[in-house]
Amino acid sequence: MRLQAGQFAPDFSRPDIGGKKIRLSDYRGRYLLLSFYRYASCPFCNLRVHELMQRLAEFDQRSLSLVAVFQSAREGIMGHVGKRRPPFPIIPDPGHGMYRRYGVETSLPGFLLGLTLRMGKAMKAMAKGFLPGRMEGWITLVPADFLIGPDGTILIAYYGKDISDHLPIELVLQDLDTQQAA
Repeated sequence: MRLQAGQFAPDFSRPDIGGKKIRLSDYRGRYLLLSFYRYASCPFCNLRVHELMQRLAEFDQRSLSLVAVFQSAREGIMGHVGKRRPPFPIIPDPGHGMYRRYGVETSLPGFLLGLTLRMGKAMKAMAKGFLPGRMEGWITLVPADFLIGPDGTILIAYYGKDISDHLPIELVLQDLDTQQAA
């Protein structure tokens, strides 16, 4: 079942790729962007992580932390997205427990739409060196993002429409600015 803004984010406690236990409660008092990705070698996913890394200073100014969840095992993550050493936790979830808790789903139409309409984005990702590799998990998994407030309430629940669709960064920044001005 999909989550909605206004609900409390489901709690979790999972080890990241470095073995550190990551808990939702660790982020109380800060904003959190919890992002669910496809698999570790997905060019779209690697491009998104790269784009987030480029904006870290803006996120820090707004007290926003990031946590990424991939359906790949630790080894797969370390061979792809983990090579770039993102400065935020990446949680491997090959059993899809967190995906289920957050209502992140698969979609054949979303898979096909992403393949056909997002060729330019795929080329951009591959030009940056994010080449497709072994697909681990559900190939038709569609990403999702959750902007979570300091009290654990979901401010934005964004379920992608296709395999490359994430919550726009500008919308995250705009919402944070609005929240913090209130």
